[in-house]
Amino acid sequence: MKGIKGLRWWIICLICLGTIINYLARNSLGVLAPQLKTTLNFTTQEYSYIVGAFQLAYTIMQPICGYIIDFLGLKLGFAMFAVFWSISSILHAGANSWTGLAFFRGLLGINEAAAIPAGIKAVGEWFPAKERSVAVGWFNAGTSLGAMLAPPLIIYVALQHTWRMAFVVPGVLGLIWAALWYFCYYSPKDHPLLGAEEREYITSGQYKSTEVAKKPAVKEIMSSKAFWAIALPRFLAEPAWQTFSFWIPLYLATERHMDIKQIAIFAWMPFLAADMGGILGGYLSPFFMKHFKFKLINSRIAGIVLGAMLMIGPGCIGLSSSPYTAIALFCMGGFAHQMISALLNTLSTDVFKSNEIATANGLTGMVSWIGGLSFSLVVGALASTIGYNPLFVCLTVFDILGAIIVISLLRNREPVNA
Repeated sequence: MKGIKGLRWWIICLICLGTIINYLARNSLGVLAPQLKTTLNFTTQEYSYIVGAFQLAYTIMQPICGYIIDFLGLKLGFAMFAVFWSISSILHAGANSWTGLAFFRGLLGINEAAAIPAGIKAVGEWFPAKERSVAVGWFNAGTSLGAMLAPPLIIYVALQHTWRMAFVVPGVLGLIWAALWYFCYYSPKDHPLLGAEEREYITSGQYKSTEVAKKPAVKEIMSSKAFWAIALPRFLAEPAWQTFSFWIPLYLATERHMDIKQIAIFAWMPFLAADMGGILGGYLSPFFMKHFKFKLINSRIAGIVLGAMLMIGPGCIGLSSSPYTAIALFCMGGFAHQMISALLNTLSTDVFKSNEIATANGLTGMVSWIGGLSFSLVVGALASTIGYNPLFVCLTVFDILGAIIVISLLRNREPVNA
């Protein structure tokens, strides 16, 4: 059978599509929050508990999902979790209180935690090292594409039908994608449509391990300096993304006095900027290698530092009296965050063995989501008293500290098995 040219990029498109649907289901809550607060009669702090239920489940499950995917393989593991997160999204339609909504959000978090570890593992399998940051940038764009599509799509469905149907639609889309993944995905060594030339290009560009593949050793991964060099910056970076995903619509409604239609018009913009940041971040690494002769890992670090500097934008939101300037600064933050996120995730493919990538990425993700969960609870507790602006300043400080940590721990390191 004749192979498909550039099949590895079609695989990234498939993963990106799944990530878009994953984040569409995830961000539906934030988009509907102003309406649900009135309909189900809950407070801002109770809303933070609903968000926290998802975040806690997601935090705990990331390494577990990663381990299951390493154990079962990408094909079966990712399809299984996609089916479960889709059903969880549909079940939201049955919620009649904030506690019921929190329960279903927890179920969603348990299963959606598989998306990023699975995507990173696929990049490790399908791409030579020099292309991985670009591939991660494109697949990671699915996170912000899903978040970008959520405000207009979810609000449109809610206005045309009900808020309950707005949770059902992403679930149905997820079930369709799960079937598509299961019947279309194969590893590079087994894919019938992968040409011999491209297979050779992929394998020749990957760092070869001299060890026999074995089950990932969680204790060994977590005791390594490389793990904490990625986990701590992710811990400090995640509060920004959680704030953008779950709190922007509520901030625009309460602080900038926008109605639901205005939120639909403006709330997607930071996520469009995030798409561009994630994709550009992927291309920065080969740019620094080619034009400045940076080593592979140093080229990733340089992009992270640039993203941290751009995170000054969200810290200045409190200085603006215009809601449109605030949206522009949110856009700057989304751009910067996804640049950082894409490159930190790519580092997992550089410093961990192929049989450890999903587990290691899940573990660093768990640490990052502890940061996101903690900060969301702080926002829920303090936004009504001290306001949002001091909390936005914290996001700037966090990412600058993260950049300092990754420089200190990974500078001049060679990739694993290089």
